[in-house]
Amino acid sequence: MNVLLAIGIAAIVGFIGGKLFNRVKIPAVTGWVVMGVVLGGSVLGVFPEEVLSRVGILFDLALGFIAFNIGEELTLSRLRRLGKSIITIVILEAFGAFIVVNLVVLGLTHKIYEALVLGAVSSATAPAATVMVLQEVRAKGDLTTTILSIVAIDDAIALILYAFASAIAKVFISSNVSFSIFSTVVSPLEEIIGALLLGGVLGTGVSFFSKWIKSSTDFFIIIIGTILVNIGLSTWFGFSDLLANMSLGMTIANLSPRPLRRISNVWQTATPILYISFFCLAGAHLNIRLLPQIGLLGLAYTAARMTGKVAGASFGARISNAPKVVQKFVGFSLFPQVGVALALAIVVGRDFSIYGRPGKTLAETVINILLFTTIITEIVGPYLTRWSLIKSGEARQEA
Repeated sequence: MNVLLAIGIAAIVGFIGGKLFNRVKIPAVTGWVVMGVVLGGSVLGVFPEEVLSRVGILFDLALGFIAFNIGEELTLSRLRRLGKSIITIVILEAFGAFIVVNLVVLGLTHKIYEALVLGAVSSATAPAATVMVLQEVRAKGDLTTTILSIVAIDDAIALILYAFASAIAKVFISSNVSFSIFSTVVSPLEEIIGALLLGGVLGTGVSFFSKWIKSSTDFFIIIIGTILVNIGLSTWFGFSDLLANMSLGMTIANLSPRPLRRISNVWQTATPILYISFFCLAGAHLNIRLLPQIGLLGLAYTAARMTGKVAGASFGARISNAPKVVQKFVGFSLFPQVGVALALAIVVGRDFSIYGRPGKTLAETVINILLFTTIITEIVGPYLTRWSLIKSGEARQEA
């Protein structure tokens, strides 16, 4: 099978899967992933490993778009409007998951690099399932506003955590790199700052010229081209292309919000096929033969992530004097994970496969744990979000 045929099949079958899952009140992205699992080498074998190894450019482009979308949400006006309590909650719930998962995975595997990477991935929250539940029960109130705000900026923290964690993990997984303060602190900082500066410079350039670009289609083309340039330059300089594109999106959203709003319809029409193909082909990476090996680790990861999210969010709400209803229930609404976390799992495969067998094993473990636990987080997560909203009194209908 050639790559274009695989992408086409992934787009069509993934789309159908998303529609079917929507009918039973499960987010479409879960349907895309599940259809990929079914078509992957472990079930029907439609997408063999040899094909999946050649869709890297599709993954790079999809990840660039996802990171750009995250950056778009980080406008200064929105961050000011969120207030101190929500910023405190989102930082502590992300770091709570990161720390607890780190400790649990380290205790089980005794591998620092595996604990760091899984800890970083665990900090992400998928907004799709959460937003769907909020709309379903027509929720309104302090808890609802807090949840929406957290899922809007949570993934940005996950990208920064991953940039740090992966840079340090490479020191521990590579026998050619010796441990030093430079390699564990300075080098990750250079990678992160370089990515943010690169995205900021390109975004400033696009914003400067946007005043002469009258057509929405023309501006959309410029944005797509700049994302591609950003990915290419990031790879060339050894920066995080995820952070660079997040910075690009954030810069343009703050400097040129009006042109960006003008292309929203074009963007929403043109990009879904890319996302469907990406998540469907990502799901095809599941290796069922590895499930017995990662079963205990997967369950421990899920429990540790849930514990960290609840403890971190509750503590952040308490020390920032958030409303009592937020302190009590916010942590239970942050469990869904399939979106950006799965995207990060693909990045792990790209970043660590060059480190021989340990790197490939790490990549396989991370993506299989994420795919394995998707079933849990996408069923238990929406249920707990709905329960929280009903118990808090903010659900206006118990759908």
